[in-house]
Amino acid sequence: MTHKLYRVTDFQRISEYTLQVTFNDDTTRVINFRPVLYGEVFGPLRDLALFTQVQLDHNARTLVWPNGADFDPETLHNWDPLAMAQLGQRWAAAEPAILAT
Repeated sequence: MTHKLYRVTDFQRISEYTLQVTFNDDTTRVINFRPVLYGEVFGPLRDLALFTQVQLDHNARTLVWPNGADFDPETLHNWDPLAMAQLGQRWAAAEPAILAT
């Protein structure tokens, strides 16, 4: 069985929390990250000033932010908006518990 390794080759900001991401297989995805910006790692990215500091890590070949947040390139490549929004809702529900610890 062959497992395809995806790598981010480029990105562009489309709007406040939306990026167009290009991969090594020439696939392009437009991703709205806003629904998943919850929790200890991704929650701080709701600060637009921090979110816009996104960069392409040329070693890991994925998107990274100064606070250490990143997404696996395969997750970005196969981004399912509904599934990711549901995941974000679970993170949002757990956020008060995280803050309380």
